[in-house]
Amino acid sequence: MLTEITPLILTFNEVANIERTLERLSWAEDIVVVDSGSTDGTRELLGHLPKVRVFERTFTSHAEQWNFGLSQTDIRTEWILALDADYVLSEPLIEELTLLPTKAEPAGYRACFTYCIEGAPLRGAAYPPHVVLYRRRLAHYFQDGHTQRLRLNGPIHSLQANIFHDDRKPLDQWLAAQARYMRLESDKLLTTPLDTLSPADRLRRLIVVAPVAMLFYCLFVRGNIFDGRAGILYALQRATAEAILSLYLLQRKLGARDRRHTRSD
Repeated sequence: MLTEITPLILTFNEVANIERTLERLSWAEDIVVVDSGSTDGTRELLGHLPKVRVFERTFTSHAEQWNFGLSQTDIRTEWILALDADYVLSEPLIEELTLLPTKAEPAGYRACFTYCIEGAPLRGAAYPPHVVLYRRRLAHYFQDGHTQRLRLNGPIHSLQANIFHDDRKPLDQWLAAQARYMRLESDKLLTTPLDTLSPADRLRRLIVVAPVAMLFYCLFVRGNIFDGRAGILYALQRATAEAILSLYLLQRKLGARDRRHTRSD
């Protein structure tokens, strides 16, 4: 099966992560990276690796970056392994991929993640499973808020082994990314009819509730309070992201109110 898989990775200033991700892809004959104009040395690092083909595309949206990778990079294999630059394959997962039949029935496979903080694995996280392995011809991405969703035409099975999510970028870079992401999330939440939002997104629209709920969920439901400083840092990160979203939502609502008052005057 491994010879039928092409890893596809998106990058933007991932010099802190990409080498660890690529180390677990030594089995791949071809690795495709779509870079969004990195300025931290990521592009130079990738340029020295013989099995990595790098394509630079100005960022428009995550969905369009992924669709570009699927259709415009001359990938020849049937199967795609779609990875963020901070995904590190576990040895059991590589072994599981090796044993998959080349004529497997499903259109794709989803994987669960072991979330790490500076390399320390947490016992739980708010990070959901994702479809990471799929047939290229059956796949198309669409944008949903700040992130992409995969539309896959066919049945999806689950892999048994986990992938490590291990983002080691500096905190200031993480905060800047969350500001970008949560601005897009606020656009989605305020332009989508309330009755079509998921229960979690309805909670997020309450503004004050979501950051507190996320902190409680991570610490006590997912058990991060027992992960020491790494767990507390993760819980605070997730609560901070929700607080940034609340700031955008509140700012947008106050702005809309002021515009209504201006028109009425």
